[in-house]
Amino acid sequence: MIAPKSLQWRLSIWLGLGIALVWAVAAAVTAQNLRHEMDEVFDSALAETGQRLLPLAVRDIVGRDSDDAASQSVATMREHDEHFTYVVRNAEGELLLRSHRADPAIFPPFSGMGFSDTPSHRLYSDAALQGTITITVAEPQARRRAVAWDVLVGLARPLALIVPISLIGIWAVVRLSTTSLRRFRSEIEVRGTGDLTAVAASDLPSEIRPVEQAVNQLLERLRRALEAERSFAANSAHELRTPVAAALAQAQRLIIETTDAGARKRARDIEAALRRLSGLSEKLMQLARAEGGRLHGAEAVDTCIILRMVVGELSSNASGAGRIELVLPGDPVPARIDPDAFAILTRNLIENALKHGSRTEPVRVTLSMDGLLRVANAGPAVPQGLLARLLGPFERGRTQAKGAGLGLAIAKAIATGTGSSLELISPREGHEDGFEARLRIGRLG
Repeated sequence: MIAPKSLQWRLSIWLGLGIALVWAVAAAVTAQNLRHEMDEVFDSALAETGQRLLPLAVRDIVGRDSDDAASQSVATMREHDEHFTYVVRNAEGELLLRSHRADPAIFPPFSGMGFSDTPSHRLYSDAALQGTITITVAEPQARRRAVAWDVLVGLARPLALIVPISLIGIWAVVRLSTTSLRRFRSEIEVRGTGDLTAVAASDLPSEIRPVEQAVNQLLERLRRALEAERSFAANSAHELRTPVAAALAQAQRLIIETTDAGARKRARDIEAALRRLSGLSEKLMQLARAEGGRLHGAEAVDTCIILRMVVGELSSNASGAGRIELVLPGDPVPARIDPDAFAILTRNLIENALKHGSRTEPVRVTLSMDGLLRVANAGPAVPQGLLARLLGPFERGRTQAKGAGLGLAIAKAIATGTGSSLELISPREGHEDGFEARLRIGRLG
């Protein structure tokens, strides 16, 4: 038997089996005691029957004619079940009187007064007139067993109803008693990976209270460690913006003022490097935001509006002008997600498609009513072995396009933090080439 993993079912099953076993043992002991008491009652009735019949039999035998030596059978007034049969014999064992259906073969020779047993009958023997007349009364053992079986069935029949009801009652009581445990479990299950706030729990049993305290202490330590790491990354990226912007301005000024062609070329190289550094710091800030939690919105927002704004902004740039095809449903698609986080996520997915996709076909962005966002672009298919690595930070495919390799990592971090799922597919659906990112938005409104 495989033990269930649920504590509720373990308690219910083992308590139910234990109580059922106790009831079964109690019923067996009760049946045994009842059988003993019934035997005493039957023996008492058997003895009383013999003791009442013996004086009547003696009177009948003594009052007979002396020349009537044949045994007599007591006639019955009507047919009925005879549970007791008897025979009356003299000292020599000759049969003097017997009941209507008495079979002399089942009565052994008289060996003394009291009870005795044969394989088929329980016997009681008594004597009168100084042992010259004896009586033996017989009762079938099968009758006693049948009565005992009927009593046992009558005792077990209520148990057959009580045991299932008790099992259901035990399950209900255990389930009611573990309500706080299930609430504690649900509080842990529903939170995203970026939510490290203390787990709210009340009315927990004293045995589970240390577990709740240990979990919250661990979450607090993790929150502080991750907060320090993210704060360092965000602050570093933020602090880089000012000196990078100043250096970029100086490089641009040098390009304008210098007349030396070699110096102007080096200044342009410096400007390009500083722009890449500026873009990298911006991506690092987005990644820190994505990994910093607080990605769920207090209220549901229409993701169609956010997606339309992001596409409009990207379409206004030179790199995205006329290259984005947006397909939205006619009704809103609400979701409990932070608007800024969703904008960062979709922007990175679309920018990745614009940067690495073919310029001869538009990037197709579609959103369905069930919260499935698909961003597909044409271009060479990506090997399956490389797809799994593209979601890691600083991973870049086989492309000559410029980039830091953080766009998909940022999108993955936000998707994980919001309970969404991000899947990369290549080639895109319905084509033999291209690349497609599918985002299943979590916590739809």
